Amino acid sequence: MIELQGVHKSFGDKSVLIDINARFDTGRTNLIIGQSGSGKTVLMKCIVGLLTPTRGQILYDGRDFVTMSKRERTLLRREMGMIFQSAALFDSMTVLENVMFPLDMFSADNLVDRQRRARQCLDRVNLLEAERKFPDEISGGMQKRVAIARAIALNPRYLFCDEPNSGLDPRTSLVIDELIHSITQEYQMTTIMNTHDMNSVMGIGESIIFIREGHQEWTGTKADVLRSHNEHLTDFIFASNLLKEARQALIAKQ
Repeated sequence: MIELQGVHKSFGDKSVLIDINARFDTGRTNLIIGQSGSGKTVLMKCIVGLLTPTRGQILYDGRDFVTMSKRERTLLRREMGMIFQSAALFDSMTVLENVMFPLDMFSADNLVDRQRRARQCLDRVNLLEAERKFPDEISGGMQKRVAIARAIALNPRYLFCDEPNSGLDPRTSLVIDELIHSITQEYQMTTIMNTHDMNSVMGIGESIIFIREGHQEWTGTKADVLRSHNEHLTDFIFASNLLKEARQALIAKQ
């Protein structure tokens, strides 16, 4: 579990995050949503330690990331997995070598065991047959699955996903969402996803935080979205008239 208590972030005189209090539970897909410039990306960067909050606490199972020593932070980062907006694979490495990269960096296992673990992760995302290929030889969706395999190679306790469906078609996006959701439950990780994808919100949004102008505007689940009376949230989620009409029809049936 990750908890945020009174998190503020300012750049000079500009406040980007104002008093964020949130809890991201283990074994659930926790989503951060909001318009561009809302502060959600800054919030994610504060959680993973790329930025330091101006004030407040970020607790990893009770451990305050903000006040940790450099050594403690380094150790905690080994418990994290990352999936970036672009797959961020190394073009000069094969699929297998890409998945092995964190194992080569941080694992004390021998080469055979590292290869075995990497293949287990590739098998988990149904890409074992692609282990000898290079990133430019596989599709964008396959590259994202390789990125997921790499992210879980070290058995992380915490998984962070930055727009994992960016650039993917709707069908492939659903595959990636379901994969992230299933491995979250299987590995019992605390997963936090930063997303603009409303299919992700309504598909796997077990816990959702809506950030608006640096404030925590709304918190709930995908089921709560349909019942919400927060105009800013509904305008963001149901941006098109077609979606608004669908929402109204669903409410009418309840």
